[in-house]
Amino acid sequence: MIRELKTFLAVVRHGTFAGAGTRIGLTQSAVSAQMQKLEDALGAPLFDRTGRSATLNPAGREAVVLAEQIVGLFSEMGARVASPMLRGVLRVGAIQTAQLGLLPDTLATLHAEHPQIAVRVVPGPSLYLLGMVDSGELDAALMVQPTFEIPHELTWMPLLYEPFHMITPKDMVSDDWRVMLETCPMVRYDRTSFGGRVVEKFLKAQQIETHDSFEVQDIEAIVRMVSRGMGVSLIPVTHARSIARDVRVLSLGQDTFYREVGLVFRPEGNKPGLTRPFVECVARTVRTMRGAHPDLKKSAAKA
Repeated sequence: MIRELKTFLAVVRHGTFAGAGTRIGLTQSAVSAQMQKLEDALGAPLFDRTGRSATLNPAGREAVVLAEQIVGLFSEMGARVASPMLRGVLRVGAIQTAQLGLLPDTLATLHAEHPQIAVRVVPGPSLYLLGMVDSGELDAALMVQPTFEIPHELTWMPLLYEPFHMITPKDMVSDDWRVMLETCPMVRYDRTSFGGRVVEKFLKAQQIETHDSFEVQDIEAIVRMVSRGMGVSLIPVTHARSIARDVRVLSLGQDTFYREVGLVFRPEGNKPGLTRPFVECVARTVRTMRGAHPDLKKSAAKA
């Protein structure tokens, strides 16, 4: 019906069926047939026909405005679909360490390849971000792997395998992490977070009872508190050098445990055309990073 609407607008511009036909390469009878088809589809006449002339009636004059809008929208849709440049707003959630780590490089790559994709970053803990993706309020989220199965409609792509280290104040010289955990005040990684639950599981397996003085969710805040002598802590550390100026970083040796950081998204969501380029950019960025998950390539192929 777009063809008939375009012909209708040509008749309006050029005044007669014959004049419109001459301009758009149709015979007068072909124009007349299209106008009859349009009127039949709408269920109302658009012209007052007298002899060979056809004058817009009130319904026809009202239809002109709507026809221009429809044809304009159709042309815009064609331009967008035909264009290789993706456009739109992508809503991405990210835990604090992801915002400071892999997200900036990922967004730089995405912007270079798809400059018309705008990204809104929503911060938050993993459980909150997972709920936002599940409800459709976010398109994807960089978060810690849950301790339970994610909804089957969502896809989990593992990205980083981050080892936990012990951090202590600079002036603490002992290297016995077990003794320090049992005797020193503990700045505890919040047990309601997925990463904090990993710490809790480790301490129970090691049968270590800690003296918890503080419980904090923000890892950067934990580092600052430890640097001020407020206790020791167990945190995930991918780049130990980045915090070594503020605290001592001790390896747990053969007892090292890990948290998995990944990307959760809905493959068939509202914006699959925007989500996929972001997923691909995340995967490429992580492959260049220390601590890339060994299953990344296999998982990226499935995404």
